[in-house]
Amino acid sequence: MKYRTLGETDLEVSVIGLGTWQFGGEWGKDFTQKEVDAILDKANEKGINLLDTAECYGDHLSEDFIGNYIQNHKREDWILATKFGHHFHNNFERTRHWQADDVLKQLDQSLKSLKTEYIDLYQAHSCTDEEFKNDALWTMLDKQKQAGKIRHLGISLKSNDDPYQTQASREVGASSIQVVYNRLEQVPEKEIFPAAKENKLGVLARVPLASGYLSGKYKPGATFEATDVRSRHDKEDTAKKLALVEEIAYSEVPKDVPMATWALGWCLQHTAVTTVIPGCKNPEQVTRNAEAADLDIVK
Repeated sequence: MKYRTLGETDLEVSVIGLGTWQFGGEWGKDFTQKEVDAILDKANEKGINLLDTAECYGDHLSEDFIGNYIQNHKREDWILATKFGHHFHNNFERTRHWQADDVLKQLDQSLKSLKTEYIDLYQAHSCTDEEFKNDALWTMLDKQKQAGKIRHLGISLKSNDDPYQTQASREVGASSIQVVYNRLEQVPEKEIFPAAKENKLGVLARVPLASGYLSGKYKPGATFEATDVRSRHDKEDTAKKLALVEEIAYSEVPKDVPMATWALGWCLQHTAVTTVIPGCKNPEQVTRNAEAADLDIVK
């Protein structure tokens, strides 16, 4: 595994992290603690130290799984990144909660769920610009940093083409951004990445496998079961993506490299990107993801 410093923080994160949205049940699979433990054991074995979760991946469910694991292992082996701003409801809907008092309650619940005294990276989760412009919120969060509950703040961007929050990140004390970036979604290269470099921000690239389209599993004409989140995607857009993926597989991916591994390595070649945070369903996928740390992708 390779490691990079996240912006100007003291966090040395693995270039391959682990996204944990799937633990909340929205991938059409309900995980057990045993399954999560096996995934995290494999991540630790492969040198992965960054876990990215959120309060609304289930109602703190993903955090609960991680916390149950962490309490029986070395806390210092892990960099825990979670998020705030929403509340999950049983019908897979979320309501937005951005007032300082609400976020403080979310923070305390996240600490309880993760079974830790501090969060390494606490990220605003897809906030609008109006929600972002909230002095009371950032003042409260700064006080929580001073109290030791939070080590660093970050912003998980809602938009790939609006650089405002990236440019204003330092004003609110944020040290990193998280953004959707992959071979099918290169918009951040235009304005977001230059702004991140200018502000010396760490960059977490989420959805690096384009919701699984870059996993190498799906050919043109593929369909998804109703329980799969991709079944909700626009059918015409899905068809275009699958056709493009087939073209990429033929013209860009070396024959001896799994497409998913290649796709993660592709993201890491951009000098603005600190780490990628793919999700996974089993330890075998963790292993394949970790192999991307050694790839040298020529774009």
